[in-house]
Amino acid sequence: MATLYDDVSESRYLSSSISSLSTSRQQSSQIAKAYRQAAQLFLTRRLPEALSTIEPIITPPPIDAADVVGHAPVATASRGTRVKVWSFYLTFLNAVVELGAEEGKHAFGSTRWKQLVSQCRDGSIWDHVVRDGYAGVEGDVDADVVVNLATLLLTHAPSQRLNQQKLETYLSATANPALDVSSHMSSPAYLDKRPGHRRQHTGTDTPRDLEKRIKLLELYTLHVLPRNDEWDYARDFIDMSEVLDQERKEAFLLALHSLKEEKEDTQAREEKLRQQQQEQMEERRRETEAKRLEQSRAQDERRIREEQNRRQPRGSDERFSKPQPTPQPTPSQSSRTSRTPAKKPTTPPPGLYNRASTMFANIHTMISDTAHHMTSNPMAFFRTLLFLLAFGLAFGRRHLRERILRIIRSAWDKVRRTVGMGVKVSYI
Repeated sequence: MATLYDDVSESRYLSSSISSLSTSRQQSSQIAKAYRQAAQLFLTRRLPEALSTIEPIITPPPIDAADVVGHAPVATASRGTRVKVWSFYLTFLNAVVELGAEEGKHAFGSTRWKQLVSQCRDGSIWDHVVRDGYAGVEGDVDADVVVNLATLLLTHAPSQRLNQQKLETYLSATANPALDVSSHMSSPAYLDKRPGHRRQHTGTDTPRDLEKRIKLLELYTLHVLPRNDEWDYARDFIDMSEVLDQERKEAFLLALHSLKEEKEDTQAREEKLRQQQQEQMEERRRETEAKRLEQSRAQDERRIREEQNRRQPRGSDERFSKPQPTPQPTPSQSSRTSRTPAKKPTTPPPGLYNRASTMFANIHTMISDTAHHMTSNPMAFFRTLLFLLAFGLAFGRRHLRERILRIIRSAWDKVRRTVGMGVKVSYI
């Protein structure tokens, strides 16, 4: 009976193992098929269809499913299949970001496109891969997937602090694996473990593993740390690395030094360009200020000229509107005018006329003074009279002669009255 019971139990165990192996193979086949379809849709730029095809195998099943194990179907696939699926999805996300806002929103809708892009910019895609694809165990993530994750964040994340933190956590976990038995037993790597398969603890068990490890160190020390200005820490990390040999260390240090010099040169050029732009802006500001002052000065001068022009006509009108004194005709001229038609006298030039008027005024004053002294010196009067006659003859102009005659008559009348008064006084 005991032998029969053991045979039955062993038969049931073998049947269960065969059924489980058949289910696993069927699921792996479905994952591979979904991956190939999604890749074909991606190559033909049918991105929404590619996303709907790949999402079911990278997303955990619903909660009410019977075979809930806490991870996506891809977690139970072989290492090669896992790397292909996650590498494809990360490449797909990079293409979605590069679509741009307008085309991306047209293809996926505004909300969905923003969700996909935010995974690359805030680094949440790393948590999604670890949680759904590797049961939350950082050290179980395949090195190829980590390289793609770090490259994606390096390309699209505005800050590399999270990328640095994730890489440090992964490098530490793979170099010093944690002895957490429950997490290790629930990880896909343990579930997929078979005789002849080896678990990667240090990440350098094979030449291919060593190559991926060196690639991660290159990303970490020559790209991520420099983006965070961790130049000294990157140099120390390279010096103390146990994975890099001396030749690679020298190559890494030389590359790091070149990157630092290039960044310093770029910063110097940017600073020089910024100073030149500031100088150009200052020069434009000075030119604008000079033009403004020149325009203001020209406007002031124009207002002054306009004000002078407004005042000038009034002064000219007042000067030219003053009535000019007209000479009163003498009785002889009046009688002569009544006998002969009046002729318009020629007006002498203003300068000569003013000078002649001044001269005649002075002569008139001289004659008046001479009349008062006539009684004491009559000969002086006659000499003056002869001078005036000669002066009058020298001027051939009619109006001058007439004015001289009027002055002579006036002076003669004054002399005659003076002589008469003198005779009367002498008689008395």
